[in-house]
Amino acid sequence: MKLTLHVWRQKSRTAAGQMVPYTLDGVSPDMSFLEMMDTLNEQLIRKGEEPVAFDHDCREGICGSCNMMINGLAHGPEKGTTTCQLHMRSFADGAELYIEPWRAGPFPVVKDLVCDRSAFDRIIQKGGFVGVNTGGAPDGNSLPIAKKDQDRAMDAAACIGCGACVAACPNASAMLFLSAKVSHLAQLPQGQPERNDRVRAMVAQHDREGFGHCTNINECEAACPKDISVEHIAQLNRDFIASTVSAVVK
Repeated sequence: MKLTLHVWRQKSRTAAGQMVPYTLDGVSPDMSFLEMMDTLNEQLIRKGEEPVAFDHDCREGICGSCNMMINGLAHGPEKGTTTCQLHMRSFADGAELYIEPWRAGPFPVVKDLVCDRSAFDRIIQKGGFVGVNTGGAPDGNSLPIAKKDQDRAMDAAACIGCGACVAACPNASAMLFLSAKVSHLAQLPQGQPERNDRVRAMVAQHDREGFGHCTNINECEAACPKDISVEHIAQLNRDFIASTVSAVVK
């Protein structure tokens, strides 16, 4: 395969960026997208040019760090797929690909295709955990949990925090990410003691980070590589309203 790549190049947070075209030949359809980017970087290094900076870690669709906009789509054209799981057979020979970092104010570009997504970490620090004593694992049957609650919690826990929901949303809202983290714990007995404080604190941090508000466009669900449902946003809204009313009554 022969491809024309238009890649966003930006030296630093403060530098101006631009799309730079590259021609890449001999690409195997069986390569992953990141392997194709490796091939491009090898070509650039041989020419004495600076390679393209991009995030990656597990390359197995687990870590969520392979955040790229490919032809205007978060993680590319395949549904339920991270960039590292995307293969070049998804594109035609001779295709032109436009590769950019996430475009959202709370995710500033560090260099080339690398974004600073630490805003997600700060949201988690505000309540995306349970305050329990450490020690030996409890007996698996000591806290019976209904099957439907287990399934719903696991569906939410599948979120890998990649930020595709933010990149796809016209409002740059992180509500799908936030709702997955809140809804996951809201289904489980361990999450109940801090449930009201958790949702208020995490929503407040979401807003402080500069993410937009959800207007039910649902682009987030379409772009999510783990198929997280927007139903969790409804759960988040219910919990937030209930906790706010509870706080006022107190």
